[in-house]
Amino acid sequence: MTEIRRRPGDGTGGLRTGAATFEDLREQAVALRREGLSRRQIRDRLSVHNNDILNRLLDGEPAPEWTKRPNAKDDLRDRARELRLQGMTYDQIQVELGCSKSSISLWVRDLPTPERRRAPEEASAIARRGWERTLEVREQDRRETKRAAAAEIGAMSERELFLVGVGLYWSEGSKDKAYDRRERAIFVNSDPGMVTVYLAWLRLLGVEEEHLRYAVTIHETADVGGAERFWVELTRAAPGQFLKTTLKRHSPKTTRKNTGESYYGCLAVRVLQSAGLYRRIEGWWCGIVGAASQFDQPNRT
Repeated sequence: MTEIRRRPGDGTGGLRTGAATFEDLREQAVALRREGLSRRQIRDRLSVHNNDILNRLLDGEPAPEWTKRPNAKDDLRDRARELRLQGMTYDQIQVELGCSKSSISLWVRDLPTPERRRAPEEASAIARRGWERTLEVREQDRRETKRAAAAEIGAMSERELFLVGVGLYWSEGSKDKAYDRRERAIFVNSDPGMVTVYLAWLRLLGVEEEHLRYAVTIHETADVGGAERFWVELTRAAPGQFLKTTLKRHSPKTTRKNTGESYYGCLAVRVLQSAGLYRRIEGWWCGIVGAASQFDQPNRT
């Protein structure tokens, strides 16, 4: 990291970096800024990790256009103001644009309020349609964000799957304790995607299918048979690899929220004779923690 030292008596706060003065460093920073580099790129190029100093080096220099985030709501704001001037209420604008009424209020609060011409029942119906439209737009945004994020992953290398699997196990798998030695690889989860990734990881490690055992845990009021068939199909395991299902019993007054056709309970995946595997997993995790710590060092200096 560049060493910054104070030099009293000059108009720059007395900053020096090695043999270079603050002015020399600022000249370099400004030149890089005008070449189109971002703050992060300049920081790394000049090894200046102090944000206050970096701010002073770039003072007065505008950010390049490519680093500026476009405001996706600018067009919505302009359209909302246009509709308000036409006499529309918040509810009507919400139906038209699908944005929240709180945003509309912020955008048009300086404009005159249109005269009310509707009965309360009609206004209430418009408000309901507006909220439904807002939920529809939010759901569209949610699906698009997920689709775009999924596309960012692309193909996965064996090493990437290896690292993901270690983190997955350390999050959801059983752990050995000094006061309770349990060096066994047992993974429990209700998410079919998590189970799918975990099984792919075990196969990458060379764990043989005959060393795997499965057990379903599910509420007694659920579709037990359907859940068992679902997990057998997902794991592609032989029925003999499944242990007896554990039923969760509860009071008739208990209200379950995890209901519906997509509820399959939890699946436990056990690896037989897995003490050696467990010790390696714990070691791998310690290695990940140690390797990741290097990325945190700039924030501690």
